[in-house]
Amino acid sequence: MQTVTPLWVGSRGTIKDYPGFSAAQDASAIHKAIKGAGTDEKALISIFTGRSNLQRQMIAKEYQTAFGKELKDDLKSDLSGNFERVMVSLLMQPALFDAKQLKKSMKGSGTDEQALIEILASRNNKQMKEIAHTYYKACGKNLSDDISSDSTGDFRKALLILAEGRRDENSKVDVQLAKKDAQVLYNAGEKKWGTDEDAFVQILCLRSVPHLKLTFGEYKNICKKSIEDSIASEMSGHLEDLLLAVVKCVNNTPAFFAERLHKALKGAGTDEFTLTRIMVCRSEIDMLDIRTEYKKLSGYSLYSSIKSDTSGDYEATLLKLCGGED
Repeated sequence: MQTVTPLWVGSRGTIKDYPGFSAAQDASAIHKAIKGAGTDEKALISIFTGRSNLQRQMIAKEYQTAFGKELKDDLKSDLSGNFERVMVSLLMQPALFDAKQLKKSMKGSGTDEQALIEILASRNNKQMKEIAHTYYKACGKNLSDDISSDSTGDFRKALLILAEGRRDENSKVDVQLAKKDAQVLYNAGEKKWGTDEDAFVQILCLRSVPHLKLTFGEYKNICKKSIEDSIASEMSGHLEDLLLAVVKCVNNTPAFFAERLHKALKGAGTDEFTLTRIMVCRSEIDMLDIRTEYKKLSGYSLYSSIKSDTSGDYEATLLKLCGGED
């Protein structure tokens, strides 16, 4: 069984390893919670949100050994709706969870470009390589091939660069090159009639994060506009959305996810798919920082937003992943 690596764990998560952990005890408690006359949802929530992903992987393995069945299958047969979805999601190894989300975003007649953008813009090279490897094992196809057949033009080119994990990760920054890149971006957009989208794709998707931060500052000195404003005025459609997501993740990844959560929670209906995905995948990485950014953005806490927009066992699970009210 694949296990979580430090690649998927950060110091600003709300979910940590449970001290005094026993996979056998937890597996037995879960079996009791779902195999009795009625389901003990509180017990499930307590265990699933009180253990790290690595510990959940160990529980699932122990459950199969002890009871001869896949824990995921028993959950699916006993639960339903959003609560089932979040519980099963918490049981998945992070790279598999992302791979399944990517597959789902490209499945069928329509593509969920926003989910595709969210994942590819926010993962680093090592994470993307693990996701691509897991995608092939789980889906029997190459991630790059599916992206190629599901997208077109510069949008496809940018997605493929990100999916293949080709970003420079050198921590040293060449100041002169950053200034040159800023000028290239200005010449490719604001300074000319029409836009050279390829120049934006090559720089934003291949340069290192520290390099891009410096480039964005140099760009503002030259253009007197932020790179975000220029992208918004020079481009449109999914390419604009992707490049803006890349810029936001370079500048402040928790703020990017806070914005995504705010969109998922506000309005006439809640986007439970986005809400579940972000709460699950960021709970061990940077949920504390996302909470802070969410409050800056909206004026109220993520905890209170979840309480007002969700209900039942699904709400209780998300509130545990949130970790408290800021």
